[in-house]
Amino acid sequence: MPKLVLPKVDLRGVPLPELVALLSQMGEPAYRAKQLYTWIHRRYARSFAAMTDLPAALRDSLHAAHQLGSLTKDLEQRSVDGTIKYRFKTADGALIESVYMPSPSRKTLCVSTQVGCAMGCKFCMTATLGLKRHLTPGEICDQVYAVNAELIAAGNPLERPLTNLVFMGMGEPLHNFENLKVALALLQSPEGCDFSHRHITVSTVGLVPMIARFGAETNVKLAISLNASSNESRSAVMPVNKKWPIEALMEACKTFPLKQGRRITFEYVLLAGVNDSDDDARRLGKLMQGVPAKVNLIPYNDNPGLGFHSVGHSRAEVFRQLLADQNVFAAIRQNRGRDISAACGQLANVDKAAIVVHDIPDDVKALS
Repeated sequence: MPKLVLPKVDLRGVPLPELVALLSQMGEPAYRAKQLYTWIHRRYARSFAAMTDLPAALRDSLHAAHQLGSLTKDLEQRSVDGTIKYRFKTADGALIESVYMPSPSRKTLCVSTQVGCAMGCKFCMTATLGLKRHLTPGEICDQVYAVNAELIAAGNPLERPLTNLVFMGMGEPLHNFENLKVALALLQSPEGCDFSHRHITVSTVGLVPMIARFGAETNVKLAISLNASSNESRSAVMPVNKKWPIEALMEACKTFPLKQGRRITFEYVLLAGVNDSDDDARRLGKLMQGVPAKVNLIPYNDNPGLGFHSVGHSRAEVFRQLLADQNVFAAIRQNRGRDISAACGQLANVDKAAIVVHDIPDDVKALS
């Protein structure tokens, strides 16, 4: 009978307590696990061989029994506004994209959680890929580590370049909740990157049952991709609304456990002739009543072949003022990286994407 070969565990996605237990089984003391964890999550080691303060025999044993999953940079594109889009290749050849957005006050990375996306939003290029697979906790984290390592190499090695993380890249984060939760814990751990919960935001199209779990099991900020003010218009562009209409979504937002002083961010992509009328603004203002909210108005980033168009700045400003008249805080978000297809809704490995309509998957439909 052939010997059963088990897949190697990717230690990049293993929390510290489990790493301590794993090394204990190998006869190693707890401090060795902490050294290993620091190499992975603070020093961004790409191999066991690089961990020079671990005994050579331990490095060899780790290499033989486990793996250190690492993304490979496949493409880098730089925008005139300073934005950098990274395309990474996973160990199995899948392609994902992450976007670095520097500003004078913060350095933000937009992180992907899936290869493709299953939600089928009609205005989004990522949706045309469909869902290929979930990213592992290690693959989610390694986007942050790869960019941080590159930025540190180019600047001050004592300063962590990235200050903020937004999970608004490829994929629906709450559809990959278990892996997302592990990744968030790793990224927030004091022994690792030590990101503050105040500087991490996770966006969702509105998987209502998962919003409650997200609030109960994590401590980071929530953003809702709303994009319409009525069920008719939202269902036309976001299939998820047929399962959980606006009323259910807003009820989940009203009961979401917010930390003191926080608000839920509502993202509203302005689609010319679809959701940008005065009536839309008035309905949106009513929806925001009773919810600690801020609205990010996002002029649509044109994606050829999808059939939608952007509004002008003057129209966006009228829409914003109509919300302000209803005491709703709203801002027009500056789109970054349009010239390299790195802006909101444009991540799709466009040289490989085809325009395909996808329905939301059965595991999402089954949520209740």
